[in-house]
Amino acid sequence: MLIFVYGTLKRDGSNHHYLEGQRFVGRAVTKPLYRLYDLGGYPGMVADPELGSPIEGEVWDVDRGCLQRLDELEDVDGGEYAREVIPLEAPFSGDEIQGYRYLRSVAGCRDLGASW
Repeated sequence: MLIFVYGTLKRDGSNHHYLEGQRFVGRAVTKPLYRLYDLGGYPGMVADPELGSPIEGEVWDVDRGCLQRLDELEDVDGGEYAREVIPLEAPFSGDEIQGYRYLRSVAGCRDLGASW
């Protein structure tokens, strides 16, 4: 499965080891539908179709075991993040690539612009 990562999971990020053994596909950028916020040690990408900007990240090809570990890291079951299809620009436009969208409030958090 192809997955878009934009924060600590990127190469040289503090949680990149979760992607050990997986295949890097390439750099990517989202459609301008999101905002990226500093959540204190890691970023959160939230939907903002009106004021969104393209978020920079990477696409990785991950196996089922890795995907389960990523879901745990992102606390999908606890409601911190949702894993969903993330619309990306070319060369990935139209592909069904998933990523993690932050679900909680970002009130008082610093807007990071396009990149973590």
